This record gives sequence, C-alpha cells and structure tokens, in this order.
Amino acid sequence: MTQYANLLFANDAGIGIITLNRPQALNALNQAMLQELDSLLDVIAGDDTVQTVIITGTGEKAFVAGADITEMLPLSALEGRNWAKFGQKVFNKIEQLPQPVIAAVNGFALGGGCELAMACDLRIASDKAKFGQPEVTLGIVPGFAGTQRLSRLVGKGRAKELIFTGDIIDAQEAYRIGLVNKVTASSDLMASARALAEKIMSRAGIAVRLGKAAVNEGMDMDLESGIAYEAEVFGLCFATKDQKEGMTAFVEKRKARFTAQ
Repeated sequence: MTQYANLLFANDAGIGIITLNRPQALNALNQAMLQELDSLLDVIAGDDTVQTVIITGTGEKAFVAGADITEMLPLSALEGRNWAKFGQKVFNKIEQLPQPVIAAVNGFALGGGCELAMACDLRIASDKAKFGQPEVTLGIVPGFAGTQRLSRLVGKGRAKELIFTGDIIDAQEAYRIGLVNKVTASSDLMASARALAEKIMSRAGIAVRLGKAAVNEGMDMDLESGIAYEAEVFGLCFATKDQKEGMTAFVEKRKARFTAQ
C-alpha cells in the first residue's frame, strides 16, 4: 500500500479507515491532501476486500477545520474555480464509491470539512463536534458542493441560514436538523462507527451497493425515472447468490450467511 504524507489508511477486517492527518493545521484540506485522497479513493474503489469505509481526522480537535486558507488567499478567479472543481471531483468520488462511507466526525467540521462529511453516506458525530459553512466570513461561498449537499440534507431554508450567516452549530443541533445520523461520546466515536460498519457488512453486500446506487442516482431523477431505476436494481438482486440465501434463510428460520455474490 502506498504511504501518504497527509493521510493514514488501514484495511481493518474489511473496514477501510481513512484518517486525515495534518494535525498541525487541524487537518485543513490543502492541494497535497486532496491529491492523496483522490488517489486513495481510486485504490479503494477497486479493492473488493474493502467492504465499508470510515473517514475521520487525527486528534480530538478537528475532523477537518476547513480548506487551507493560506493556499487559497492568493488565488485568481480562474484558479479559485479550478480549486473548487478539483475539490468537487474528489468529494464526488467519495459519494460515488461502491462501498458505504461513514464519516466519524471527531471535532471541527467547517467549510470543506463539513462538505467532506456531507459527501459520505452516513455521519456519526462526537458530542464535541462542530459543523458550519463559514465561508461568507472569508468573502467567499462554499465551493466543494456545500450549497448543494447541505440543502439536500437539511432543506433549503436551514441551508440558506447556515450559508448566509456562517454560523457554527454543535453536534446536537446538527442531529436535530438532520445533518448527522447519530451523536456519541467522544470516547465512543470510533467504536460506534465500527459497529455501524460491521452491521452493514453483515448484510447482503451486493444489495447494499445497489441500494446506495439507487438512492444516489434517483435523487437526480424525477420520481417516475427514479422508481424505474429502482425496479432495475431490484431485478438485478435476483441474479445473486445472496438473494437466494437470504430468502431461503428466512423461510428456514435461520440466520443468512451472505457471501457478497
């Protein structure tokens, strides 16, 4: 496995754990870290031994405190656009990974950090976590798809409030508005993320991946097209050994033994 300067990666019994590792900068996203993440995501996408992914940050202070402002400060309009496009490309890869991705948010998730968490399928937050899109306090707007994913997760009204004010909210408020799935004690964060990953891994793997694809693709379709897409992936499930095993186990009143085939 390639060694990275700004990331740590381990495949722990099928759980791919990505740790954003720039603690001296509160794990702020810079060009080098995003390039490494871009490369690592390609490796994970092609590795069938990785069944789920957890993304977290080094330390307890920050998941990702934002993008690296010292790198952004001198950018021209064209360079700023290209920076946004690159960040969007990397975060799209997270969203489009075949494996389910869990963000274990251990501290500040601001700006690009909040956008990274939103690109994941599920978000578990430490009770010390903080979320926000404070870009307007820097004279910019969210650029890594924050205006789009935040509104889809919490609704246009709440998204506009957070984006217009730049306010930072705590984990409980993030849970209340639907930005995170669960809040846990800081000491229990990774155990909770692992437990969720293991529960997902105990299900029919192909069905989980097809379910992810159906939700992601259907969100960008009208209802009629979305439910037609759902019917197609539903039908594909019947070509798998897991479907036969799952239904047979149900009829025989025993626990299914799935093989992701």
